[in-house]
Amino acid sequence: MDAGIEHVAIIGGGFAGTLLAINLVRHGGPRATLIERRANQLARGVAYSAAHAEHLLNVRAGNMSALRDDPDHFVRWLVARGTGDAKTFVPRRVYGDYLRDLLMETIAADPARLTLASGEVVALEQAGQGYRLEMAEGAGLTADAVVLALGNLPPHTPPGIDPAVLADGCYREDPWAGDIAEGLGADDRVLLVGSGLTAIDAALLLDASGFGGRTVAMSRRGLAPRRHAETPPVAPLRERPAASLSALVRHVRCAAEEQGWRGAVDALRPVTQMMWGAADGATRGRFLRHLRPYWDVHRHRLAPSVADRVEALIEAGRLSVAGGKLVRVEPDGEGAIVHWRPRGTEGVEALRVARIVNCTGPQGDLLRSREPLIRQLLGSGMIRPDALRIGLEVDAQSHVVAADGGAAERLYCIGPMTRGGLWEVVAVPDLRQQNWELARRLAHAQWVGGEGL
Repeated sequence: MDAGIEHVAIIGGGFAGTLLAINLVRHGGPRATLIERRANQLARGVAYSAAHAEHLLNVRAGNMSALRDDPDHFVRWLVARGTGDAKTFVPRRVYGDYLRDLLMETIAADPARLTLASGEVVALEQAGQGYRLEMAEGAGLTADAVVLALGNLPPHTPPGIDPAVLADGCYREDPWAGDIAEGLGADDRVLLVGSGLTAIDAALLLDASGFGGRTVAMSRRGLAPRRHAETPPVAPLRERPAASLSALVRHVRCAAEEQGWRGAVDALRPVTQMMWGAADGATRGRFLRHLRPYWDVHRHRLAPSVADRVEALIEAGRLSVAGGKLVRVEPDGEGAIVHWRPRGTEGVEALRVARIVNCTGPQGDLLRSREPLIRQLLGSGMIRPDALRIGLEVDAQSHVVAADGGAAERLYCIGPMTRGGLWEVVAVPDLRQQNWELARRLAHAQWVGGEGL
């Protein structure tokens, strides 16, 4: 049996990485080094650091505790500051403050056990039973085990768009990088490629920045997130309700007739990962191709006040949601002409826009990533994409699976990049559970050795 794990390096200081560091200390686990390359994203990640002050969580505070064994922790934190209660949809920046406070309190309570490191890890190689991490700045460190908490990969440029032929600033690949309303006037039109939560965020950013023109959110089906509503409690399912996708759709439709669609979807939460795990690759692929957009807009909802603002923008003619396929984009001075095919038609229409913002949301195709660490890990065969190329392949204990199919004993991955094996691993309750289980295993490995854990 291997020697015990005494030092864990966590690459990525967003929600998943920060919470793992906290849980290692709380479980009496090994010493940890939490590494984050962007100082403003420590304990926040993109979700809670780049948000505007008016961007709200899309889940009520009562279900947002970071601690699995203390479900009221976040609510107590809010109440102590007079900023909300269990039913509040809290600003995302406030939730980032909460995570950072929890991290700093953990460090203050046991500073020898948890160290923060600033920098970018660009390479990872085995060193004895552990690993050596190479930093972009030239320094490095060693650890007995490494956890990849990389968050989401940036979105890919949608087909039909060639940023190189467009005027500077016409195409924005990241709605969180810089001011997407910069230089726009009241007569301009903005195209948001995508109509999900990222597009809603971008539309609100434009409005908050004073943009008075028109915004079009375009996606294949033209679906937008639904609103939260006060609903009676529903009994969660404890076993898989259907063995096939078509049977599952029938089940949800029947349940929706009795308890509303929100209740029908919410009842699936305890068994979603079970259903995904039981599905074969072909079924998972069919779900992603045909049902994912419908799942996303019903599962990931808008806070009521956000839904009110979106409806007001639509009623004022300043925001519209279109269903169709983007065919090609041509430069037109400082703007662009967007050629697109409306859903259900054969004809192609043209739309003149001053700016295009990529709101397709985070991606998970490792083979298209430009991240130095991911490219190095792929090149060395230490990781491989999952079968659907929506993340990184891991086993049931969060061990990373290498190119040869073997599971690394001391290299782990948590967070959204493990969606290929779990699907539901983007919301706080799912991340919280995954995090808790790995922290417990690593704490155990400190004393009994790392083999098989």
